[in-house]
Amino acid sequence: MNDVEGLDPTAAPSGTGCLECEEAGGWWFHLRRCAQCGHIGCCDDSPAKHATAHYHATGHPVIRSFEPGEEWFWNYATDELYASGPELAPPASHPADQPVPGPAGRVPANWAETLR
Repeated sequence: MNDVEGLDPTAAPSGTGCLECEEAGGWWFHLRRCAQCGHIGCCDDSPAKHATAHYHATGHPVIRSFEPGEEWFWNYATDELYASGPELAPPASHPADQPVPGPAGRVPANWAETLR
């Protein structure tokens, strides 16, 4: 995993929530972090799927879970899951007190019905 091109372990996360959902007033289920630029996007179970959209827009292939206690990576280009990889610039996850789904106050009451 350490030899995958395009990783930048020094890139800080773009925030504590999905960048585009925050801008649009949306919500997310789980968060993913681009291992190249630090962009935080929402997972494919989230309504907007911003992490995958970021890959398609930028070509940055590797994400890491941005959930507390999760250290796995995913490579969109090769469809490979890695149990671990290089240490990335902190923080390693969103704050533990941030609800899942999140953010607080924007998640619809019927959120579970909207997941695929």
